[in-house]
Amino acid sequence: MANVTLSGLKKSFGAVHIIPDLDLEIADKEFVVLVGPSGCGKTTALRMIAGLEESSGGTIRIGDRDVTSLRPGLRNVAMVFQNYALYPHMNVAANIGYGMKARGEKPEAIQKAVAKAARIVALDKLLERRPKELSGGQRQRVAIARALVRDPDVFLFDEPLSNLDAKLRVEMRTEIRKLHRELQATMVYVTHDQVEAMTLADRVVVMNGGRIEQAADPLTLYTRPANVFVAGFIGAPSMNFVTVKAANGPDGPMIRLPEGALVSPPAAFHAALRSRLDQPLIMGIRPEHVVPCSDNPPLRLMIENIETLGSHRLLIGTVEGAPFTAQVPSGNTAKEGQMAALSPDPQNLHLFDATTTLSLLGQA
Repeated sequence: MANVTLSGLKKSFGAVHIIPDLDLEIADKEFVVLVGPSGCGKTTALRMIAGLEESSGGTIRIGDRDVTSLRPGLRNVAMVFQNYALYPHMNVAANIGYGMKARGEKPEAIQKAVAKAARIVALDKLLERRPKELSGGQRQRVAIARALVRDPDVFLFDEPLSNLDAKLRVEMRTEIRKLHRELQATMVYVTHDQVEAMTLADRVVVMNGGRIEQAADPLTLYTRPANVFVAGFIGAPSMNFVTVKAANGPDGPMIRLPEGALVSPPAAFHAALRSRLDQPLIMGIRPEHVVPCSDNPPLRLMIENIETLGSHRLLIGTVEGAPFTAQVPSGNTAKEGQMAALSPDPQNLHLFDATTTLSLLGQA
């Protein structure tokens, strides 16, 4: 079993606490992505799993082994770095097999392992080339193949696609996901790109300030964010937030928008709203969940900028002084400097406590 268990993991640099107390269980064969803004502690956590960074407290277990104090070479993990870390004077085959050669393994075993790894990542026809003769995507494949020949318990990826262009990133995401399906290996992947996280992971761990804000499958993060931070971080463009109040309606609790319009929220929020009548709340609505309307619009967006993206347009501006983005069809004729009349989809509203910023779901 190659499950990874972090228990009370801590990391401090002097008086600065990068990771105050981290608990995370990664199941055998699971693909987990750590995601969050720069400085949230995701790369530090990965480096502590690898043994490249010493922990300040807590334990790290891989399978049934406590590896907290073991040096990297004894942990049986393989790490794929952001900058590839290839030897420029060696060809692809030598780069892939270097670790095995350094450990004194037999040439026949090295050749067999290199050939197998190269075949898996489609490099078998490029084994004689040097890194300078490869594209960025091919260099990243060499780094992955080098990790494969170690036959590790856990694969660790530290923002491996950040140096690639947009098209190559999409291609390599597909390749890495395919690799996980084929190997059925435990993989822990770090990125700041939430789209990358959502498309790759079995489970996404959203971090902020060294703490886990929410850990769930991608769809759950999108449809049921635990708090305002997760709601705003997951999704592109990010979720809009508007200050609202709960109000009584003829058929149950309603949401009163800034200009006074009433919107019926999803039934799942009713119990929580009944105890919060006239209290300020934060309503979240994603750009793709608002539609243009004409009569008595619940929301009025002052358009400051428009981005035309082919299949749709993004109207960017403010609602009652708060930043707001609406995604509308490409045929929409709105112009900068105009007021856009919008209506939120009531079934896709998100509601959060204004003080704790936690979702009202489960807080009746």
